[in-house]
Amino acid sequence: MRRTVFAVVAAAAVASALVAAPAANAANAANAAPAKEASIAWGACTDPTLVAAGAECGFLGVPLDYRKPAGEQVQLAVSRVKHKVADAQYQGVMLTNPGGPGGSGLLLATRGPRVPNHAGDAYDWVGFDPRGVGSSKPALSCDPNYMDYNRPQYVPFTPQLEKTWLDRSKGYAEACAKNNSKALLENMKTTDTVQDMDSIRKALGQKQLNFYGYSYGTYLGQVYGSLYPQNVRRMVLDSTVDPRGVWYGDNLNQDVAFDKNILIWFGWLAQHDDVYHLGKTQSAVQRVVNEQLLKAQFTPAGGVIGPDEILDVIQQASYYQLRWTLLGDALSRFVNNGDWQNWKTLFEAFGGRGDDNGYAVYLAVQCTDVQWPQSWNQWKRDNWRTFTKAPYFTWQNAWFNAPCLYWPAKAGKPAKIDGRGVQSVLMIDETLDAATPFEGSLEVRSRFPGASLISEPGGTSHAITPRGNACVDTKIADYLATGALPARKPGRTADVECAPLPQPTPPAPTAAKADVAATQGLVAGRFTG
Repeated sequence: MRRTVFAVVAAAAVASALVAAPAANAANAANAAPAKEASIAWGACTDPTLVAAGAECGFLGVPLDYRKPAGEQVQLAVSRVKHKVADAQYQGVMLTNPGGPGGSGLLLATRGPRVPNHAGDAYDWVGFDPRGVGSSKPALSCDPNYMDYNRPQYVPFTPQLEKTWLDRSKGYAEACAKNNSKALLENMKTTDTVQDMDSIRKALGQKQLNFYGYSYGTYLGQVYGSLYPQNVRRMVLDSTVDPRGVWYGDNLNQDVAFDKNILIWFGWLAQHDDVYHLGKTQSAVQRVVNEQLLKAQFTPAGGVIGPDEILDVIQQASYYQLRWTLLGDALSRFVNNGDWQNWKTLFEAFGGRGDDNGYAVYLAVQCTDVQWPQSWNQWKRDNWRTFTKAPYFTWQNAWFNAPCLYWPAKAGKPAKIDGRGVQSVLMIDETLDAATPFEGSLEVRSRFPGASLISEPGGTSHAITPRGNACVDTKIADYLATGALPARKPGRTADVECAPLPQPTPPAPTAAKADVAATQGLVAGRFTG
């Protein structure tokens, strides 16, 4: 989930026997669908990655409010890379979502070749920007410079800091009301996007969908499978949202998990003190970081890098081990060489400075999916209590979500997650995933009797499959090729374990440059993958 928090379901229908059928002919029969209700006018893409992949792009008009199907429409940006096998081996559409809420999904249409053994070649891989996101029209924006420099310190040690943040949060919510239509803000719930997903299915002429969702995208999958179980063929969920905490509780749980993972990274830096020179023990590295946070509180580095900017960048280490070397080099250069310019570059790359579309959508979804506590005193109590266990990211996360106190659209009821009608789901999660803690995967597995869960014990990364872990990736490939799932075990447990990828080995200090281009292949965010 894009802070990490980054659509849903009703009665179970009799699942089609085609779901379990491994043969291509069965898949073809499943996808010989009824007439299309709408169509997508496919044309050329403009993004270089999509062009290189041979993708086609277009827009699909869907109702802004599904209760008024003949009323105002929004336009969903959609991308597609078609199957590379003979039509007799075609397995249907693989709809994708990267998480968020607020993540652009167009580039996920290129993900098929990452699946081993050409198992992805039998699908049309379809990406889309959910309503309000990116290239979809209209796109939400409230205050593009809200995440700029010179923000107040996150931890509200004084009443003035607390008031300043509350005023900022209220101001952002008011800007959202001013700069976007009320109708759009009132129809940004997960259930709206789930209905959009089913509209995409219909527009593509498919009887059933295959779905690959990451982070918040797993919640879309849960809701879709609950509302439209008969329309699910195969589903892969990577790093699963816990539906019990949507969304207030999930965010508090994240705080503790993020702090646990940052300490693991500090320990890794200490193991490689010959490269990073930040301390030979976890506690020594932690002391260095704390000193930098305190120093920056009074004297921002370069006049712009204060404690907020330091925390926003190092949090990426709690999301992805593949960023450990990049961030370790940046921290070493910042501490030992005073290189704040490099830190500034990373903050702007990770933080979305000057573009609040993802943040605006994140709030528009989370603030209206379910009613958040309306008493600031409850937020205050809960976050100070969490702060005692998680001092690094608790208040950062609290202020990230605080506009929900003032959100200018009415909240709905949480979706009831019931996956008993879904026949086939493959779940993957690393057990120390911070954005979507592992307990969420166990909970969803318990609600989807047709699901099997692959765990990666000790792994701290979030929503990155397929990523070169042969144990995991071959199971994904087998599932997409034949529908084969690991045998389900009794009890509240994973069904099979795969060792996570090994922790990275740092390059020589001169080689570990901050390659900002490499940071842009992953979406930074609360629940996003």
